[in-house]
Amino acid sequence: MSAMRVDATLNPRVLLVEDEAGLRLTLTDRLTSEGYAVDTAADGEAGLGRASSGAYDLIVLDVMLPRMNGFDVCREARRRGVDAPILMLTARGQLVDKVVGLKLGADDYLTKPFEMPELMARLEALLRRRSGAQPGGETYRFGDVVVDFRQATVTRGGRAIELSAREFRLLRHFIEHRGATLSRDELLSDVWGYDEMPLTRTVDVHVAGLRQKLEANPKSPEFILTIHGLGYKFVG
Repeated sequence: MSAMRVDATLNPRVLLVEDEAGLRLTLTDRLTSEGYAVDTAADGEAGLGRASSGAYDLIVLDVMLPRMNGFDVCREARRRGVDAPILMLTARGQLVDKVVGLKLGADDYLTKPFEMPELMARLEALLRRRSGAQPGGETYRFGDVVVDFRQATVTRGGRAIELSAREFRLLRHFIEHRGATLSRDELLSDVWGYDEMPLTRTVDVHVAGLRQKLEANPKSPEFILTIHGLGYKFVG
């Protein structure tokens, strides 16, 4: 899995997957003028191939694409471990499409036609969300929570939060896979290990524990979301 560069906000790399040649050119020109390094793809298969290189800080992905639609690109990219924020562009404007995109691992969406300043603001927000150091660095921040991976400590609002070793591993796994929807079986395999084979209810209990300790309102979580019928997604 690729790690975002700490200085990505200086020269962030963007993959633009858009089949409309005019819009692709317009967006490329604007993004380049704003200091982004832009690569493009005109269909879903080409976009997935580029995204899978793991070289991007952001991905702008149209839904309606030839050869492979944006939903399938998003799903497969997340399955392959692509963790760059994905902003989906949709001309449909229907709530169901937005929900589907988010469930498949997209981080945000924008309905066509859109104003260029709004697109730029959305991209900047996605970069800020990920501007904390990665696991592999020393700390990661979301909301008022700071996770120190080297010291294995967590603070919230400057106060130390006591996590069990399992809770800390689960939180780290969520952070490493932020934006991706993770099933309970995946979490059991990756965090608990097959040798222990706990019940899937174990995941729910530990997620509830993390929410209680890290969310301002555990009953309406902001960071650790339930994706009904699929699993959980961390969006910090």
